[in-house]
Amino acid sequence: MSELKLDGKWNSVKGKLKQKYGELADDDLAYAEGKEDELLGKLQTKLGKTKEQIAGEIRSFLNDE
Repeated sequence: MSELKLDGKWNSVKGKLKQKYGELADDDLAYAEGKEDELLGKLQTKLGKTKEQIAGEIRSFLNDE
């Protein structure tokens, strides 16, 4: 899986994810640079989607910017 480029845009993406998935808490969306895989794993568990599906959604939010 290619690395997600979240630098500087994470707050915007986080807001969009929280709007789409109201069940996500701030702890679920805690992101540290270089820990994209850990973030995707948390979201995968919480949302019941594959990491690829979640990464695709995040990329689509990044492209909307």
